[in-house]
Amino acid sequence: MRRLPPLHALRVFEVAARAGSHAAAAAELGLTHGAVSRQITVLEAWFGQRLFVRVGRNVVPTPAARAFAEAASLTFDRLDAAAEICGRPLASRILRVSTPTTFAMRWLIPRLDSFHAARPEAEIVVTTTTTLHNALRGGFDLAVRREPRIGSGAHHPWGAYRAVPFLREANTLVASPSLLAARPLHTPNDFEGGTLLTSETRPGDWSDWLGLAGLPLDTGRRRTFDHYFVALQATADGLGYGVGPLPVLSGDLASGRLVAPFPEIVVPRPGYVALVPNDADKTSTLTAFVDWLVATGAQ
Repeated sequence: MRRLPPLHALRVFEVAARAGSHAAAAAELGLTHGAVSRQITVLEAWFGQRLFVRVGRNVVPTPAARAFAEAASLTFDRLDAAAEICGRPLASRILRVSTPTTFAMRWLIPRLDSFHAARPEAEIVVTTTTTLHNALRGGFDLAVRREPRIGSGAHHPWGAYRAVPFLREANTLVASPSLLAARPLHTPNDFEGGTLLTSETRPGDWSDWLGLAGLPLDTGRRRTFDHYFVALQATADGLGYGVGPLPVLSGDLASGRLVAPFPEIVVPRPGYVALVPNDADKTSTLTAFVDWLVATGAQ
């Protein structure tokens, strides 16, 4: 007979340690704060020691309890994976992913077949958001977001999420083949007088690229669209020049839909991270998708 701690109390303890508070654990488990406290007390009695201590106004796990919680969490993950192998209902294999619109259209969706080939039982439901409405609201199992620009003062409530960086990004000049045929660009100086297509969602792209190219910031005429994917469509249609992110636009360059006339002039940009809620049901599908994002981004 294994000498295991009370399993219900252990489950409550794991959530409380992971969520960071008894109140958060109560909300996740659908229990009262008092019920969580009672289960923690049961487990402390079984161990014969305190598992949580008060620090200021917060109750936090002790170092030993934190290490035990991590081991318990891994054990629950293994049980979760075993339950799926045993035939847990298919609903747990549906993964809801929230991403920026351009990222979904240009990077994620063209590559999803490779994930489905490895996990044919999984169903990925993609919903999109714009950078102007980038708040992390519920209704997803995983969110993809761009990291805030350094020094921008931007703040995202990522404290309740585990952030996994998986894709670096850099901007370069892009244009349609038809525009470059009509107006060839041999050096950045040939670019003066052109129409610069920009968007409200990526306002600093042109300033950064022009500065790196050694051109005045007032170069060219500006035409601004509300969303980047609209500006990108206008670029592909030859209405002007755009600044595009790599490798998100690598498919457009490979197909010849867009051309990068100065690929050596690239501006590093904040990359993308996968955000997993701390209270997410950590299914094997979710874990596999995060691993796939990291591996695909590394390519």
